[in-house]
Amino acid sequence: MSRKIIAAGNWKMNKTAKEAVEFVEALKGRVADADAEVVVGVPFVCLPGVVEAAKGSNIKVAAQNMHWEESGAFTGEVSGPMLSELGVDYVIIGHSERRQYFGETDETVNKKAHAAFKYGLKPIICVGESLTQREQGITAELVRYQVKIALLGLSAEQVKETVIAYEPIWAIGTGKTATNEQAEEVCGIIRVCVKELYGEDVAETVRIQYGGSVNAANAAQLFGMPNIDGGLVGGASLKLDDFEKIAKHNK
Repeated sequence: MSRKIIAAGNWKMNKTAKEAVEFVEALKGRVADADAEVVVGVPFVCLPGVVEAAKGSNIKVAAQNMHWEESGAFTGEVSGPMLSELGVDYVIIGHSERRQYFGETDETVNKKAHAAFKYGLKPIICVGESLTQREQGITAELVRYQVKIALLGLSAEQVKETVIAYEPIWAIGTGKTATNEQAEEVCGIIRVCVKELYGEDVAETVRIQYGGSVNAANAAQLFGMPNIDGGLVGGASLKLDDFEKIAKHNK
């Protein structure tokens, strides 16, 4: 089955609202002929302007987080209905930085995945191991556990619409990149796990990204691996030339 490559930028805490709009306006023409699905994951304050700037283009917009409740006394949080009303397409859930710095757990990732679908958003669910966990040889067990908890209670049709991003924590922002073989191995483990849970049809449909120092130089080889369906791109997604090359990796 042919899965559409997804090149998603995770801008993290970068760019003001004005800078974000200027970037997307400049990006639109550059990626108009990209075969990959192009997504920009921008800070909350940038979402209204970026959604407007992306209208009529092939660029989809992602939020970087959301709360699982519809509303309530959750100071500083943003809900599904708020994102949905803005016209956001995707939401990144469970990024390792959220887990490490803000107490995100496998259980809250699962709650957020359910909330995303409730409000018409597609989740990009992040999983991955630390350097210690890799060195201890528990990568497969850990990633399988994260996937199982994240998807708990989702329907087969919902999982087909989910994007799973394998992000080895040791390779995020460090300049270290898993080898093509290392990345492919774990993305393959994730696909087998989904197959065990939901069957072959779902496993062959769900898109699995690699994230961890993806750049213009390594994207084509990474995206060419059988089980890697694109990338969740950090620093390189903030640079027009680099992100264009990643989105058009096969041209």
